[in-house]
Amino acid sequence: MDKPTYRDASRSVEERVADLLERMTLEEKIGQMCQVNGSLEGSEEWVRERSIGSFLHVIGEPAARLQRIAEDTRLGIPIIFGIDAIHGHALCPGATVFPTQLAMSSSWSGDLLEKAGRVSAREMAVTGMHWTFSPVLCIARDLRWGRIDETFGEDPYLAGTLASGMIHGYQGGNLSDPESVAACAKHFAAYSETEGGRDATESGASERRMREFFLPAFEEAARTGVATFMVAYQAIDGTPCSANPWLLRDILKGEWGFEGFAVTDWNNVGFMVSAQFTAADIDEASKIAVEAGNDMIMSTPGFYEAAIRLLREGSLDETLIDEAVRRVLTLKFHLGLFDHKRHPELERAPGVLACDVHRKAALDAAYQSMVLLKNDRDILPFKAVRRIAVVGQNADDPSAQLGDWVGENERAQPRENIVTILDGIRARAGDTCEVVHARGCDVIDESEGFIHEAVDAAVEADVAVAVVGDVRAQTGEGHDRANLDLSGCQMRLLEAIHELGVPMVVVLVNSKPLTIPWIAENADAILEAWNPGMEGGTAVAGILFGDRNPCGKLTISFPRHVGQQPVYYDQRPGWHGGKYVDMTAEPLFAFGYGLSYTDYEYSNLRIENATLGDREPLSVFVDVENTGKRPGTEIVQLYIRDLVSSVTTPLKRLRAYERVSLDPGQKRTVRLEVPYDGLSLIDRQCRRVVEAGAFEVMVGASSRAEDLLKARFEVAP
Repeated sequence: MDKPTYRDASRSVEERVADLLERMTLEEKIGQMCQVNGSLEGSEEWVRERSIGSFLHVIGEPAARLQRIAEDTRLGIPIIFGIDAIHGHALCPGATVFPTQLAMSSSWSGDLLEKAGRVSAREMAVTGMHWTFSPVLCIARDLRWGRIDETFGEDPYLAGTLASGMIHGYQGGNLSDPESVAACAKHFAAYSETEGGRDATESGASERRMREFFLPAFEEAARTGVATFMVAYQAIDGTPCSANPWLLRDILKGEWGFEGFAVTDWNNVGFMVSAQFTAADIDEASKIAVEAGNDMIMSTPGFYEAAIRLLREGSLDETLIDEAVRRVLTLKFHLGLFDHKRHPELERAPGVLACDVHRKAALDAAYQSMVLLKNDRDILPFKAVRRIAVVGQNADDPSAQLGDWVGENERAQPRENIVTILDGIRARAGDTCEVVHARGCDVIDESEGFIHEAVDAAVEADVAVAVVGDVRAQTGEGHDRANLDLSGCQMRLLEAIHELGVPMVVVLVNSKPLTIPWIAENADAILEAWNPGMEGGTAVAGILFGDRNPCGKLTISFPRHVGQQPVYYDQRPGWHGGKYVDMTAEPLFAFGYGLSYTDYEYSNLRIENATLGDREPLSVFVDVENTGKRPGTEIVQLYIRDLVSSVTTPLKRLRAYERVSLDPGQKRTVRLEVPYDGLSLIDRQCRRVVEAGAFEVMVGASSRAEDLLKARFEVAP
């Protein structure tokens, strides 16, 4: 007997999907729409009796065993295994842990994100994983929100370009490649537009605001070819995202022509009943979700029985089920799960996870992620230092250094795999420099009992390195903050060191910008390390000692006070007075800001064509010279302002950037191009249009006015 068409790898994906769909029972179709936690009891039953489509967060041999069971079912439909590999395959024991997404965004390098995605995909593949719930395309707005560390920062354009690199890394040139995995753009959409910085609360974003700020990065991901989208938890103007056909059917699958599938976030369907109260029961919520355009339902086990009831009673259209299942099966075929990628090569995992090549990639990512915020009297890099005092809990706290979405015990991420900042400084200092360490205080605990030990360690030091910030308990999903000041007794520790008169370098290990005006005024140098991953200590030490020249730039603004928010750079005009009574409107550290161990000079800004015709791109040239004594990499930034428009527009919007490496004394002419649509706005009818009139282009080292050269151009009617 000839084998079925769907089992014939020589046939097209479309033919195979159509053949398989025709053979499936109602129950098998609904099963393919379900995703549950594979570590829970009853997983085998889900495979054998319900033909489940996907499991999440089950790794290695347990995943391989469930896949073998699936192969022996009536149709043998493979399972797609998903996991939150947000900055490396970090929920897997012993895997490579990269800096957090916010940290890596400070590199402004799509190439770096692509390399991180490629490493993550390789490590996922050898442990039986096919699908990462990454990249995160939420735009950071309110810094109190717990998930700021998962974002690419505050700018939609930059988020889109960096996400594109990461997607290419995950998915490679072809999804069927043995080392490729499916990416997932999340959380769709406006999840970060919270009320009060509270996770998953109502978003009041209008359609105009959605199209201007929260959809562009997702649209770029769709153009890049991302395989899946994850639908956000929250409601937008009263409608839960998983109940929103405008979002899923009209925009995602209609306007953008997205051909992959959309998965809900964790229990979105049940959430409509238990938390949002927009559905009376699971049956009503399931009907709403399917009709809205969700294709796979994450972690709502009750959906399976509910959908079957709805179909049998005729209150749910089976063609909608077929559409969803077709999308799920199509991805499985494209991934090669019916063929050569059905069973993972688990025996290869020990030689792949955190191998030397992957650790080197994590180290390079850490170096490029760090931002030098202050360097008075050129205290950095260290010169003729004989004794260094390293203080603060985060100097030797692997959990804080790795950040969120990482296995939480030593078995998951062995201590010997992690280079803490204390480890890195000790290794780099060698025998010629004494390194003394005192914890001083905890990040959360209010006790001052051990500050005197840090003072004793620092009193005779040439320099004190104080490592402060936040810890895992203060960040992540469901961990929003009302106060962005340093917690515990960290400020008292810093004040005690400062009182000694010893030069003080502050290294920030933190998941988000904190309110640190005292540090900005009193520290001699500040290095923003974020959560720098498993090789973070080596990178911090390398920068402190001058082995590498820091080149990172902020992708998110630092406020002076929590009440000063919002301080993101793309503000709109119209504020009466333009400042608070008790505080400036300017951020402590601005978007795009970052220092170097060398200096750069910008000059000779010119525009190729001062009047642009229809569809003509803007071409801009600027000279950038390294006027210092060290080679370095500068991130040249271009901003646009529409001077008079039919709706209010930001005072500046990032529209192009370029990383430029220069030797001392070297000058280069940098060309930056903005496509015609990069000059557009969303008008009152929610259309994307380019309006005729005067524009201003600004090019320089950051978003600060004092760092920008300016010129004007016109868009012809």
